[in-house]
Amino acid sequence: MTDKAVMRHELYSLLGDLPPRDRPISAELVSEEDRGGYVLEKLTLDLNGIEPVPAFFAKPKGCRGEAFANRPVETPKLDCECFAPTTRPTILYHHAHGGRYDIGKNELIESRPKMHNQPYAEALTAMGFGVLCIDTWNFGGRAGRTESSLFKGMLWQGQVLWGMMVYDSIRSMDYLCSRPDVDTQRIGTIGKSMGSTMAWWLAALDERVAACVDICCLTDFDALIEADNLDGHGLYYYVPGLLRQWTTGKINTLIAPRPHLALAGDLDPLTPPKGLDRLDAELKQAYSEAGAPDAWKLLRYPVEHVETEGMRAEALEWLERWLKAR
Repeated sequence: MTDKAVMRHELYSLLGDLPPRDRPISAELVSEEDRGGYVLEKLTLDLNGIEPVPAFFAKPKGCRGEAFANRPVETPKLDCECFAPTTRPTILYHHAHGGRYDIGKNELIESRPKMHNQPYAEALTAMGFGVLCIDTWNFGGRAGRTESSLFKGMLWQGQVLWGMMVYDSIRSMDYLCSRPDVDTQRIGTIGKSMGSTMAWWLAALDERVAACVDICCLTDFDALIEADNLDGHGLYYYVPGLLRQWTTGKINTLIAPRPHLALAGDLDPLTPPKGLDRLDAELKQAYSEAGAPDAWKLLRYPVEHVETEGMRAEALEWLERWLKAR
């Protein structure tokens, strides 16, 4: 194993007692809906064997690939091949938290407060991307419990809520790699707030992520402690023993040399400026040593925890540059 492979294994091992990585998964196509500029598949995925996972897959109109559902999905190998010429670059989108457990994956098709008013489903499909978003644990179609009770119940079982969320995201990558309309060499990931944190954790742990964009939540753990703002994040965020060997910077170095754009507000209490300074310096060094200095970029804005029009433009340009130019 390479040094980074060992590090990924060690990081993954902190995420609690997770379902087997190779357990069969399946997908059921519930319905398809014409939403004007794109087609929306409504799916139910079996990712973890514990509870069904509602999901949306948005795809440009006129695509030749059919919904890959209603059958078991084999866990793909990491070098799974593309299915040209019907494949397209695809984004695994992660929704935010914001205390709105009712929104979940609907953020993809409706947007939400403190985000640009154009839903990402519209923006990304107009660019030729397919895009998948699942309801993560306790959101959307999986809501109904308090976050506290879910966290505590999992802890009693040796599970970590964040670990179970990450597991579902990795299995979502497996599902995408099983679809005949997805170019498995051009899968990107993006999200805001909780979705931002998931984007960079997933990219760090799963090398199949070809490009990452995180919006308003590249939080330096030490700076958050120094700012006395641990309650700024929900219980879902906290992983037992993480800080014994890991920093935010160390996790994010696992993404290098793959492209990574971070967009942050200097007035955002979840991303203290001192931490952003530290992360930028550390990741500039990591990407320079990896021979890809242009593949890391941190852009900062004089705003709080909000996605601005400028952030949206930079995010879409980054995905266009790194995932559609091949």
